[in-house]
Amino acid sequence: MLQAQLLGVQDYSSLYRFSVADYQRLYEAGILAADRRTELIAGNIVEMSPIGKRHAACVNRLVHLLTAQLQGQAIVSVQNSVQMTDSFPQPDIAVLRWRSNFYEDAYPTSADVQLLIEVADSTARYDRQVKGALYARESIGDYWLVDLEQRHLEVYRSPRADGYGDRLILQPGETIAPIAFPDRIIAVEQCFAALSSP
Repeated sequence: MLQAQLLGVQDYSSLYRFSVADYQRLYEAGILAADRRTELIAGNIVEMSPIGKRHAACVNRLVHLLTAQLQGQAIVSVQNSVQMTDSFPQPDIAVLRWRSNFYEDAYPTSADVQLLIEVADSTARYDRQVKGALYARESIGDYWLVDLEQRHLEVYRSPRADGYGDRLILQPGETIAPIAFPDRIIAVEQCFAALSSP
């Protein structure tokens, strides 16, 4: 189902699906050019959209905010890979369980993820339908989608095999806290506006 959504086809039984190990070997062999951003989604190698200024600024704001709030409690990983069953995505932000070696010995897996955030400038539908379905299937319990076009935050929780059971849309003026850190309150407008100086 997820692969059909990704490719927009009905019959995909004859398509070759890459495993995570295949994808890693292709990258290590230099077959996947280092200057082209790709990720593995449901066995398919997908070229990622270029990062625009507005997207980068939003990611930077959130990293600044989360790092200040979660220092020493979690690792805020930016556009780095997370190893999943048949996927190797690079979410904009992954809040990971604390490890003193910062995952030097292995890629983080779905079990290490406490919060995933995707920032969408022009990719909201893809991040909502394809990546959202993937993250739900991988039991990611807290997935946030920052929609820069609509200027709202979509919060997805209660993952199931067929998608998320709960979806909440928050507007500037409202607040949210990660499930793993309920006392760390984040104002939605901080995704879109300049943060005050420390």
